[in-house]
Amino acid sequence: MFKLKNYIILTLLFGVASAFAQQKTWSLQECIDYALENNISVQKSNNSILTSEQNVIAAKGNLLPSLGASTSQSMGFGNQELFQGQFVNRTSHQTNVGIQVSQNIFNGFRNTNIYKQSLLSQEASELQLQQLKDDISLNVANAYLNVLFNKENLEIAKTQIEFSKSQLEQVKSFVDAGVQPRANIFDAEATLASDEQSLTTAENNYNLSLLTLSQLLQIPYKGFQVEIINIDSSYLALFYNDVDSILEYAYGNRNEIKLAEKNIEVAELGTEINKAGYWPSVSFGYGFGSNVFYSNLTENEDSFFNQLNNQKSHSFRLGVSIPIFSQFQNKTAVAKSQIQELNSKLDLQQAKLDLEGNIQRAFTDAQAALKAYESAKKSIESQKLAFENAEERYKFGNMTAFDLEQTRIRYLNAQNLLINAKYDFVFKTKVLDFYMGKTITN
Repeated sequence: MFKLKNYIILTLLFGVASAFAQQKTWSLQECIDYALENNISVQKSNNSILTSEQNVIAAKGNLLPSLGASTSQSMGFGNQELFQGQFVNRTSHQTNVGIQVSQNIFNGFRNTNIYKQSLLSQEASELQLQQLKDDISLNVANAYLNVLFNKENLEIAKTQIEFSKSQLEQVKSFVDAGVQPRANIFDAEATLASDEQSLTTAENNYNLSLLTLSQLLQIPYKGFQVEIINIDSSYLALFYNDVDSILEYAYGNRNEIKLAEKNIEVAELGTEINKAGYWPSVSFGYGFGSNVFYSNLTENEDSFFNQLNNQKSHSFRLGVSIPIFSQFQNKTAVAKSQIQELNSKLDLQQAKLDLEGNIQRAFTDAQAALKAYESAKKSIESQKLAFENAEERYKFGNMTAFDLEQTRIRYLNAQNLLINAKYDFVFKTKVLDFYMGKTITN
């Protein structure tokens, strides 16, 4: 009974937690944080960093001496010639033990450069991860703003539905009073039907934008909602007077430039590593060993540990390997690495050109978006006044229903243009903030 009670309580708690999770409203910062933590590409990039860390450990280990131990046991039996012409049936047992230490003294600084290269590769992996996170953050912000954009369009569509309903009721009252013909009711009903269709389209666009964002975050779409941000006029200003300051900052701080520069250093060390093949290598080794031997031909042999102590030996080895002809392997390896150096430098030039092009385009787009927003503000003010005037004229019978509808459509289009221009400008300025290293969630 007690277990059943606990089970029921846990089930209820889980249900409440699930309902809470579905009702959660996601902020922009929460969306970005979740994407950065759970995105598969980010997780794979984190694994690449872990691999780079292991490469650093392995490269560091190459600088240390190697230590090994060995032991063997052998047995022999059968006829053996101990002296010329004299064969005996001998059974023997031999045990060998040993410890070996070897150290590379010099190999053209190959191991040292490999260690340096592994450190640079680790830094490059971290820069790649940060660049990936920046791109994901920008994509999430764009999808989030698209949700807000479609949300405002949806609200406008709902407002138009209410207006059309009230307009229909007003037309019916005019028809009943004999002021307008009955055909005007059909026109008003057609307008309402058109607005209902527009509302359906707006709802669909809003739901699709939510679906896109939820898929980008890789979370269930059911119950997914985002926090609505009120974008006031303080957001809608271009805080950059010229593109030069953005370019200057980006050249010195953007991850794609740092990554390209780091890859040049990696390639240069790759050349030095391959040049080590031209140098002689020097190594040193030390060995310590002993053995124990038993035979059926010998009586009163010493004990195992006494033999092990009495027969211990030391050995030292100094080796020098001088490359003379490597079948062009060293030459081609160096040539390939030098070509890689050139490609890395070209990659840096290309990264700078791409960055400059993207920033110039983003700055021009932001300027154009600001002008479009300012024009949309002026347009909606005039269209609003025109629509309000048309409503008054219609009430007094000085304007037909068709002309009123045309005025309303122009006002509605102006509202849609304003919303589109507003969110387009906000995103374009966020792109510039992105290149300036500012957070895009403010």
